[in-house]
Amino acid sequence: MILDDFIAYNINGLYCRYADFYLDPPQPVDNAVISHAHADHAIAGNHNVYATEATLAFMELRYGNKKAKVSYTVPYHTPFKIGEVQLTFIPAGHMPGSAQILMEYKGVSYLYTGDYKLQPDDTCEPIEWVKADVLITETTFADPSTQHPDPVKEIQKLNDIKINILLGAYSLGKSQRLVSMINKYAPHKTVLVHHRIMPINAVYKKLGYDIGAHQVYNRKLMKEQKEYVYIVPPFTFDSYIRATGVKRLFASGWKNLQANAQDTLFISDHVDWNDILEAVKQVQPQQIWTLHGDGRQLKEYFKNDIFVKIIG
Repeated sequence: MILDDFIAYNINGLYCRYADFYLDPPQPVDNAVISHAHADHAIAGNHNVYATEATLAFMELRYGNKKAKVSYTVPYHTPFKIGEVQLTFIPAGHMPGSAQILMEYKGVSYLYTGDYKLQPDDTCEPIEWVKADVLITETTFADPSTQHPDPVKEIQKLNDIKINILLGAYSLGKSQRLVSMINKYAPHKTVLVHHRIMPINAVYKKLGYDIGAHQVYNRKLMKEQKEYVYIVPPFTFDSYIRATGVKRLFASGWKNLQANAQDTLFISDHVDWNDILEAVKQVQPQQIWTLHGDGRQLKEYFKNDIFVKIIG
């Protein structure tokens, strides 16, 4: 029997009361199961942290010894237990080490997706599918009108821009994906990277990912028009709002983060509407629970076919 309260929000975050652990808690707790290393899912100060090797490596870079009092490195596909609940990490395709979390308790399976994507990405493990009775999915872009374009065609837009490009992107995950794609699909461009992104790139290399040719930014270089692409984190991108001699672009799935209407770069690391429908097809759940967005359109779409519960 599916337990309606198996996973629910309390004051500390998304909680499993049957084994006393949290999924991606927003504040420190005793037992945290972390799906991936982005800061809105992985914070410092938890006591016990269960995560993949890559997730813990990025947390170590960001938080040092404050990443957890006790860290448990768990490989993909390796079941482990917290209390009476068995958990297994399944690749989520979002960034290196990102995991869907399969939870099994009293004969019922619950699959928490965390952030996930279906698009191919050479800089992380591809998503894998498992069956589950309950699919607990993010709904960041759960709108039929939202369909992410082909990321290859998006990155190829850079080939038509003949001046230097200032490219805004989140430092962890998106920047490395962009370096890789530019090397592959706009190979005549020279990629420059903000100094704060370089340590993250070093972790990628240590994990076995070759993201392609790039060099740390040098102010003298950008004074010449040699079709450089300078990748910077959001705070730097915003500070260069009056930059001259460059085309400003921000790589994101969000329309409001595009720098201008004429030149857009829609590259998302989240699922869109069709991707969520594919996830439902692959997981074959009896119920769908939604998080991190608006699940109302999914509820309307499935109506009486699959029960949809909006929990956050």
